[in-house]
Amino acid sequence: AMEDLVAGADALRSEGRSQLRLAASMTVAEYLLPSWLPRLRAAAPGLSISLQMGNSEQVADLSARRAVDLGFVEGHTDPAGLESRHVADDRLVVVVAPTHPWARPRTALAPDLLARTPLVLREPSSGTRQVLESAMARPALEVTPLVELGSTTAIKAAVAEGTAPAVLSRLAVADEVAAGRLVAVEVDGLGLSRSIRAVWP
Repeated sequence: AMEDLVAGADALRSEGRSQLRLAASMTVAEYLLPSWLPRLRAAAPGLSISLQMGNSEQVADLSARRAVDLGFVEGHTDPAGLESRHVADDRLVVVVAPTHPWARPRTALAPDLLARTPLVLREPSSGTRQVLESAMARPALEVTPLVELGSTTAIKAAVAEGTAPAVLSRLAVADEVAAGRLVAVEVDGLGLSRSIRAVWP
């Protein structure tokens, strides 16, 4: 992925451009790009980089309108009208507060129990929400929202306070799970893996 970014930066410099306009989904922007950008800056020190954050649908729209040079989205399907390339893998996990009943037995949940439980969710146009709904649709189940929040940080805080379970990227919850502020719970037979892709017109 870094080689692709550097090659793209070199192409822009050869066109006489000095700015690389990026857009990324929240997960990519908060948990992957911080480690990618310093290496890109080292490879292309004269390049100015700007970043817009949004959900995957918003990033695809910015890319399609050429408002950015390169976007990063999550999900199972390529956004219509855009070229794409797989750059990373991710997986969604169910997380609960340490005091939640699901945290104690540490046994895998049945998908129908997850479907019957109101969840703290991202908005419908987010890649995280779309992957979850797609996975639940395979056993003909639906997601039950308790509250919808547009920020992964807000969702993690709500879950830690015991509001309800949530389904989030393993990248986003790794620190909280390691520190014991959240507990990751397996779901039996539910495919929650997803692709992170670069997209461009």
